[in-house]
Amino acid sequence: MPTELTYDATLRELATDQGVLRYHEAGEGPPLLLLHGSGPGVTGWRNFRDNLPLFSEHFRCLVLEFPGFGVSDPTDQHPMMAALPAVSRFLDGLGLDRVDVIGNSMGGIVGTRFALAHPERVGSLVTIGGMGRNIFSPSPGEGIKLLMEFTEEPSRERLVQWLHSMVFDPRMVTEELIEERWKQATDPDTLAAARRMYGKAAMAANFKAQAKSDEPPYWAMLHKLKARTLITWGRDDRVSPMDMALVPMRTIPDVQVNIFPNCGHWVMIEQKAAWESAVLAFLTGPASVRSGA
Repeated sequence: MPTELTYDATLRELATDQGVLRYHEAGEGPPLLLLHGSGPGVTGWRNFRDNLPLFSEHFRCLVLEFPGFGVSDPTDQHPMMAALPAVSRFLDGLGLDRVDVIGNSMGGIVGTRFALAHPERVGSLVTIGGMGRNIFSPSPGEGIKLLMEFTEEPSRERLVQWLHSMVFDPRMVTEELIEERWKQATDPDTLAAARRMYGKAAMAANFKAQAKSDEPPYWAMLHKLKARTLITWGRDDRVSPMDMALVPMRTIPDVQVNIFPNCGHWVMIEQKAAWESAVLAFLTGPASVRSGA
């Protein structure tokens, strides 16, 4: 394994029957799958690169790049729909039967849905904002609306507005961050995938489909979740407001919740040390006893 956790040193490829999945690997030990969120210019590397030094001391960290975000091969599907089967293909391709999972925002939803569908394959689950449903706050939230506006008509100004909605401290929105996000977000294939997910027509169609569907949403099935779960959230999240955590924290059988103050949507970045400490304690500590087990 490489001793220096650079982008190139950790990058790997896995050929599958539906295209190449790219990922970053670091460390040795029990497998830990890290799933990124959505939004302009997102990648798994950008979500979790600063967390790898600590977690790779304890785990074999596998940062999967979902199809449709400009790193793994593109997809014609809605990126959320392509993400769930990509997790199965990825774990099968690496010969991994069971993993712990950390998921940021969309990645947390994908990880939760995977754990519901394959309870035997997920030991512990950590989510970062995003999961659940709005109870008291309007839906979609401010950050999602800004994301929709950028997706419809990309501009640097709209990208900066969206980035500011992601964080509590505006100083985190640096020129370097803006530039790397802009370059990735305006790639034609990546932008096309984003419009299938966050374009206004796509969002309207999605809401309409949900209203007509007889299949219960994933958040209504959380009482069936077998994985021991840690929900982490930024108190000042303007993308997925904190009241979204109420249904998961009440219905998941084996769940802990950690709220981080002075923190927006990117908890693992904005409250890095505190978040890493809480997550590492959860993943390496004794398993809790589920009621009725």
